[in-house]
Amino acid sequence: MLEWMAWTPITAVFFIVIASILAFMTVLERIKPTVPRQGVMQISTTRGERLFIALLATGWINILWIAFTDFNQWGALALGLTVSALIMARG
Repeated sequence: MLEWMAWTPITAVFFIVIASILAFMTVLERIKPTVPRQGVMQISTTRGERLFIALLATGWINILWIAFTDFNQWGALALGLTVSALIMARG
């Protein structure tokens, strides 16, 4: 059934991390409901919307890193995590 995808330990960790983030955000929303706020992006966003924007930004950073550099992918991960932290904190 799942033979079409290369399920490696790294792929499994990726999906586990994303699922864990979503579960954490769900619990956090139930404990402390989010209030839309305007940040650096100059649009009113909730915590979930900032997470979505951060995930998209990290994905694009990784795609552009692969397309335009020959450097190790760990640099893209570091840059993506930094951008995501900034979006979540100040977005």
